Amino acid sequence: MFTNEIPPRCEDIMIEACDSFGAEPAEFNGEEDHVHLLVHYPPKVALSTLVNSIKGVSAQLLRKEYPADIRKYLWGGHFWSPSYFAASCGGAPLSIIKEYIDNHKRPG
Repeated sequence: MFTNEIPPRCEDIMIEACDSFGAEPAEFNGEEDHVHLLVHYPPKVALSTLVNSIKGVSAQLLRKEYPADIRKYLWGGHFWSPSYFAASCGGAPLSIIKEYIDNHKRPG
């Protein structure tokens, strides 16, 4: 989907965005049309606010840094789909969740 530079840069951007909320990314990976991000975030942070920030900041910076590569992967003019999937894993060991994410191939 992307040049090999984009997935690691996307991960770096997401780490920085999480840090501004006091959240800690634990795992990042994905497939050609989506990414997986495991995040430990404080209960005072609204999940929708965190996700919107991560998506907004990453879309803006990636479009600026990789304009030719990003253009062909837009959803109606937007880098990210307006939707996202979030699940709580309070009962599952983090090692199992990390293994699931790690077993998905990285975009590019």
